[in-house]
Amino acid sequence: MPERYRAAVRVQQRLKQAGYRALLAGGCVRDLILGVEPNDYDIATSATPGEVAQLFEKVISVGAAYGVQIVVQPEGFYEVTTFRKDGPYCDGRHPVTVEFVDEIEDARRRDFTINAMFLDPESNSIIDYVGGQEDLRNRLLRTVGPPEQRFAEDHLRILRAVRFAARLGYDIEPETLDAVRKMSRLITLTSAERIRDEILKILTEGGARRGFELLDETGLLEQILPEITAMKGVDQPEEFHPEGDVFVHTMLMLEHLEDPSPALALAALLHDAGKPPTQSFEDRIRFNNHDKVGARIAEDVCRRLRMPHDTMAKVSWMIENHMRLTAIPDMRDSKRKRFIRHPWFPDLLELGRLDCVASHGCVDGIYWIQEYIATLPPDELKPEPLLRGKDLIEMGLDPGPIFSQILTAVEDAQLEGLITDKEQASEFVRAYLAQKQ
Repeated sequence: MPERYRAAVRVQQRLKQAGYRALLAGGCVRDLILGVEPNDYDIATSATPGEVAQLFEKVISVGAAYGVQIVVQPEGFYEVTTFRKDGPYCDGRHPVTVEFVDEIEDARRRDFTINAMFLDPESNSIIDYVGGQEDLRNRLLRTVGPPEQRFAEDHLRILRAVRFAARLGYDIEPETLDAVRKMSRLITLTSAERIRDEILKILTEGGARRGFELLDETGLLEQILPEITAMKGVDQPEEFHPEGDVFVHTMLMLEHLEDPSPALALAALLHDAGKPPTQSFEDRIRFNNHDKVGARIAEDVCRRLRMPHDTMAKVSWMIENHMRLTAIPDMRDSKRKRFIRHPWFPDLLELGRLDCVASHGCVDGIYWIQEYIATLPPDELKPEPLLRGKDLIEMGLDPGPIFSQILTAVEDAQLEGLITDKEQASEFVRAYLAQKQ
């Protein structure tokens, strides 16, 4: 078994040896049944938070009031939670009170049946009080108990229902699905950060297209990403987009995502967000400057969802530049090389490939760029500078803003193959300055 599993079992056994009931719990049990390596391992126990803290050398008290302690091991962090029953919820996220109970009651307060099972590592037996194993066999997502009660307790569970159904390829049980539709507006009461995390998981954990189609069908998409619902019914030129409108095209993009970075996934989702407000009907359907408008819309979305600044910048850059890919073969060498050596270019190129696959299907332009990059020696893409600032000073020039202009012009000439050594670069500078006079 993986090291992190063995470490989780050590934590569980330490609790058991001290006389407490302790079991692996929640999502890790689900994943182990499915034969998937869990991202995290959680332990549920009869030990109180204070008792847990006394048993382990390093413990982080992140939620002791709710029975939660983080036990730190060399292999990682392990959440240890006391078996509990939640009191009433007043903020759509936290219970006002918790009561320490037994494992049966603990299972009954969890969100979905497939996430409410326990595993005893010693006997390798599944302990299931809520029918989770049957729902796994039937590929069904169902809340533990009445769905409206579960969703009222924590509004994020409405969004999590979609994420789990999409990631696992499961159906949502009818009563649970009805509750998602009925209560979809409550998701706006959840913090932007929590919504952001769920959206990124839907985009990157697999099943992104189904996830967003479920968001649309349940009314959640309109609540959290109206920029995507705005794409529905926005027709495109058939010769370039035989697949259909902008929404259909975007869903096809999501279908073809393969283990994407968060920025690439967001760029795929939002790359045509500028089309609805820029659609015009001239000689044909056009979307003039949709790339620039889309980049601004993407920035607004990222800010609203509290995305990290670097993610927002990367998403915006990819969207603003995704239409430039078709022009690469006709660019001057210097412009082309500067473009493709940008650190975000690999994700941009994949965005362009997805765009082609999800529309007309022709990826010849992408192949041309890939072959060009493959045959280009690294020192031609970003060669060592022939001149630096100190060289310009030695030529008698005073430091100032013009240095940047000169050195850029020198590098352009170098990338074009017009100059190859320092002497030629110096001659180029003298000629460049003479033209400026």
